[in-house]
Amino acid sequence: MVIEKTFGSKAFDVLLVVLLVGIALLCVLPLWYTLVISLSENAAASSGQVGLWPVGFNLSSYKEIMGDSKFFNSFWVSIQRVVLGSSLNFVIIVLMSYPLSKNAKDLPFRNVLMWILVFTMLFNGGLIPWYQTVKSFGLINNIWALVLGNSVPVFSVILVINYFRNLPKELEEAALVDGAGPWYMLVKIYVPLAVPVLATVTLFSIVYHWNEFFNGLVLMSSADHYPLQTYIQQLVVIIDAQTMTAEQIQKMSELSNQTLNAAKIFIAMIPVLVIYPFLQRFFIHGITLGSVKE
Repeated sequence: MVIEKTFGSKAFDVLLVVLLVGIALLCVLPLWYTLVISLSENAAASSGQVGLWPVGFNLSSYKEIMGDSKFFNSFWVSIQRVVLGSSLNFVIIVLMSYPLSKNAKDLPFRNVLMWILVFTMLFNGGLIPWYQTVKSFGLINNIWALVLGNSVPVFSVILVINYFRNLPKELEEAALVDGAGPWYMLVKIYVPLAVPVLATVTLFSIVYHWNEFFNGLVLMSSADHYPLQTYIQQLVVIIDAQTMTAEQIQKMSELSNQTLNAAKIFIAMIPVLVIYPFLQRFFIHGITLGSVKE
């Protein structure tokens, strides 16, 4: 049955489309402006002449970043960190969330463990004890220092706990009647049903490990072990006209902090922008069902 829309309903549809397009532009324009700034000339960017299109197409900022072999080394370090860190986060989140989603009678001291978990999310021992702990394990200048230091994302654990608690109890009861054990129920029932929330928290882990730079700055004493974000944060254009050739001075004149920083930001965003569309369809469903309070 086809229902003919009234003028009011059509006007509302148009208004809704305009609103959604406006929101989409608000999200896309900052990314586009960052790209435009990175492709513009030094003088135009510094004087605020750049709008929605590059002023004087210029790739000097990207050449300055990409021309350094340390860039590719730091890129590889970040890839290792994302793969190892996200995988470890996934395993820990699942193994913690499943037992903690049970009632106190099924898991003794369950409520105590939950309070301890929440406490660690609100308070920590401080920077120096944290550094001394990592150092005592011999993890300085080691990729595992970047991975193990934040291997328990408490917020993600709580999201998955609440998601598991909202799954029908009849599924577990039927599996128990058929003789299924805890591991079988976790792997064959809970994990497949929790794909939306697990994809969501995996995205959180990927974004965190890719964007975080402070741990690399503190725990890595050598630039050869820096992840990409730490490398970019430390990348400084040093200009000393007295020791530079005419060609080097010309090259530096094409660069500015504004264009160079824009290039850094845009390069760092590319991997996340590539991954996000594949996980986006799970995002809203995983967050809404996982955020229901107990």
